[in-house]
Amino acid sequence: MDNTQNVVRLPAPGVQERVRARERQGEITPIPRHIAIIMDGNGRWAKKRHLPQLAGHRAGTQNIRRLLQSCYDYGIEYVTLYAFSTENWSRPLEEVRALFQILREVIDRETQALHEAGVQIRHVGTMEKVPADLRDSIQRGLDLTKNNRDMVLNIAFNYGGRAEIVEAVQKLVRDGVPAEQIDAGLISKYLYTADCPDPDLMIRTAGEMRLSNFLIWQAAYAEYYTTETLWPDFDLEALRKALIAFSQRQRRFGGRESE
Repeated sequence: MDNTQNVVRLPAPGVQERVRARERQGEITPIPRHIAIIMDGNGRWAKKRHLPQLAGHRAGTQNIRRLLQSCYDYGIEYVTLYAFSTENWSRPLEEVRALFQILREVIDRETQALHEAGVQIRHVGTMEKVPADLRDSIQRGLDLTKNNRDMVLNIAFNYGGRAEIVEAVQKLVRDGVPAEQIDAGLISKYLYTADCPDPDLMIRTAGEMRLSNFLIWQAAYAEYYTTETLWPDFDLEALRKALIAFSQRQRRFGGRESE
């Protein structure tokens, strides 16, 4: 069986140079260093096609390959994907198990190709309650790619923003850090994303207008972009529109707009 459709193929030599040249010509500049994506709409995508819901989840995971290729081509260094939230445990047990099976298949199928492309995979979240076989698959991917430097792919799995902050505060207390020494910078160092820059751009597909407990500390000054496009249909053109919108905004980080 031909498996060429099932492999992440990141870039041919010279792609990033062409992208940077396009930036200099003024098409899209600046390019965000870090984008975070809430991948929404898999179920609606399947419903529109009279398919079972899990068909939408599979289509969504297949779209990750295309998204990573496009991000790599644009020279984006960090991509964070919201794969499974701590709130998703409230879904029917059958659906949760099926989602875990899909994730396990994706990890086993794609990790080697991502490694060869120089992508470092990181887990953002907790392993609490995660089945042992899935934990093992995730750990193998983390270990294999830990020294890669061409791109960082953060998978927010079993992740909740509030829980992350609570855990960070608990660690600070256990470490005996005096209250007067605690500031925003120190708290950031205790988060799952400690050595990643904060996201510049937050993208949510399927038209929803909320963060859903995703990177609520890190995204304090991120630009927010939402699109009606369902996640499995979020293609290169959809990404380009998001990047153009980002490039047209003036980031003030709480300051006044320049005159």
